[in-house]
Amino acid sequence: MEFEIKSQSKLSVGLKELWEYRELFYFFTWRDIKVKYKQTVLGFLWAILQPLFMTLVFTVFVGDSIVSKTNLVIPYPVFALSGMLLWGIFSGGMSNAANSMVSNSNIIKKIYFPRLIIPISAILVALIDFFIATIIFIFLLFFYKVDINYSAVFFLPLSLFITCMSAMGVGTFLAALNIKYRDVRYIIPFLVQALLFLTPVLYPVNISNNIFAQFILKLNPISGALELMRGLFVGYSVNYETVWISLGVSILFFITGVLYFRKTEIYFADLV
Repeated sequence: MEFEIKSQSKLSVGLKELWEYRELFYFFTWRDIKVKYKQTVLGFLWAILQPLFMTLVFTVFVGDSIVSKTNLVIPYPVFALSGMLLWGIFSGGMSNAANSMVSNSNIIKKIYFPRLIIPISAILVALIDFFIATIIFIFLLFFYKVDINYSAVFFLPLSLFITCMSAMGVGTFLAALNIKYRDVRYIIPFLVQALLFLTPVLYPVNISNNIFAQFILKLNPISGALELMRGLFVGYSVNYETVWISLGVSILFFITGVLYFRKTEIYFADLV
């Protein structure tokens, strides 16, 4: 009797196959976490210190200017840190996913399993860092006595969903490109830096009166996720137009990235 092992249709995500290999999510995610913090003195504290440091820098140098220009109703450190936490998921998840296939080239060559597990696990690592960093965020909420709108608590999981979906879409697309064109790994750091300032992470969408600039910001898939995240704060008015536009773009990125990844994955073992 002969058995043929082959991937699912290139026009599907392959959820059934991913579920059959679900144990690998734990293996790859836990392995990446151990590698990330191996031989570090502070360990998991780095997940807290990185967004906290960026928040501190921007609070000191531009916080007052942004508050006065945009009439923020919540303290700027809370506003900025909420943005940095979500940005950490997107930037970390996208970067790790983009480099994940090259980093795991030895495994790819030896055995078959759904290749999507590798970039998804890379995004899960960034998501775990987010939950660790929320410790300092909760402390900041109590320190500034920020009221939470508990009726909008469902905004948070939706915000995380949009962020992870965007990271996966961009990350899988770059991962597939990175296999064939190794220049991509040099482009990723510049891309992350540029996107940080083209995303309303440390400033609100309405910072500019230019209609075209606001539209560009709304096209950013993370803009809607940030709006929902900040919608948890009492007094913050969510721009639902931004949410819907960003959601549409994130879905487009997700479909494009995953389908391109599925289309090209058959050649990965030959190219890595």
